[in-house]
Amino acid sequence: MKINILKKNEHELKIEIEGADHGICNLLQKKILLDENVDLAGYDVPHPLASNPIIYVRMKEGFKPQDTLIVAAKKAIADNEEFSKELKKALKA
Repeated sequence: MKINILKKNEHELKIEIEGADHGICNLLQKKILLDENVDLAGYDVPHPLASNPIIYVRMKEGFKPQDTLIVAAKKAIADNEEFSKELKKALKA
């Protein structure tokens, strides 16, 4: 997986994630939108045969989109770890 920065300024960030799919992008979008300082966030897959989705984040004044994206990724990792633990417990029962 490779990440390319397409646009980066004080309030906006647009990245392309080579080799990603809707699953990771949808998860990140949902976690990003939990931040009340997000003005707009979404993702797009420009062409279905070229799986290089683009994630876009625009923040309210005074907030950095890269910080929000990093927090969203950490929350997604934590949720995944929690799910994995619960699944293991359930399968042992």
